[in-house]
Amino acid sequence: MPQTIRELSLRSDRHTSFYLECGNPDGVPMIFVHGWPELSISWRHQLPVFAGLGFRAVAPDMRGYGRSRVHPRHEDYALENIVTDMIELLDALGAEKAVWVGHDWGSPVVWAIAQQHPDRCHGVASLCAPYLPEGLSVESALPYADRNLYPEDRFPAAQWDYMLFYRENFAAAHRAFDADPRAFVRLAFRAGDAAVVGQPAMTAMVRAQGGWFGPGAPAPALPRDETVLTQADEDAYTEALTRNGFFGPDSWYMNAPANAAYAERARANWQLKLPVLFAHARYDNVCETLVSRLAEPMRAHCTNLTETIVDSGHWMAQEQPVALNAALAKWCAAQFGGLF
Repeated sequence: MPQTIRELSLRSDRHTSFYLECGNPDGVPMIFVHGWPELSISWRHQLPVFAGLGFRAVAPDMRGYGRSRVHPRHEDYALENIVTDMIELLDALGAEKAVWVGHDWGSPVVWAIAQQHPDRCHGVASLCAPYLPEGLSVESALPYADRNLYPEDRFPAAQWDYMLFYRENFAAAHRAFDADPRAFVRLAFRAGDAAVVGQPAMTAMVRAQGGWFGPGAPAPALPRDETVLTQADEDAYTEALTRNGFFGPDSWYMNAPANAAYAERARANWQLKLPVLFAHARYDNVCETLVSRLAEPMRAHCTNLTETIVDSGHWMAQEQPVALNAALAKWCAAQFGGLF
């Protein structure tokens, strides 16, 4: 049967979370957490599928995005605040636990939920971004860089150079995106390409070239990649990013010390004992986990880890939804069959 996707909002004095919901309201929540610079619709191919499997499938617009509240300060986008948003959402759903699925910056969110609130998790799944117990930052990721591909003399921050550009030139970084959000959406949301494997990511060169697209330049004009986005999808992303701007999304990168301190307070829970699924993206050369050592901390700190490889670029849920859905469903059947 077709599954209806409902549009809902949770409002409090501290935050407003818009979210999409699909499936049986009495089902086990599966909460899908998007990353930068996305929306709840990033999970449009997953919500009806997992609702059909019996879950209460939920996808919020994260803090600073879409129809959720845009907060005015960098520190408003620290992980502690974002995790609180998600626990409040789970409370509003009337459930004790959820299966949490994250992608890109949504992955550090679900990893932090597993650390800080293991009692609120049936399990966690992550696309592209593996578990770093200290939290995601240049400092935590850099020891695992592929120095054959990123020699330290040329690429001191490896593919995470762009994170330092946010810290050093935040206004210039978000102006480049705000200058033409539609052009940026067309540039960013593209299918993976096997030709990028073994090549340095463009994110490794942002500071050297004086900006994302060069000094003061907007995103270059490219046609939409129809294998990833329809015209309606492009319009939805563009409208939201034009209305809200990139200050909020980019501010997620500005809280490394606070996020590290937050993780440190949960050090006793760094070893994750709950079920974990990690989906490697074969053609993602920023979150590259198949050649570099970036997945090593996850393997050392997850006692019930399942790994799978999807032949996609970074936008796995949108580019290869059938393969991803199959991997998620197989993991859920193996780990959570008793919930139904």
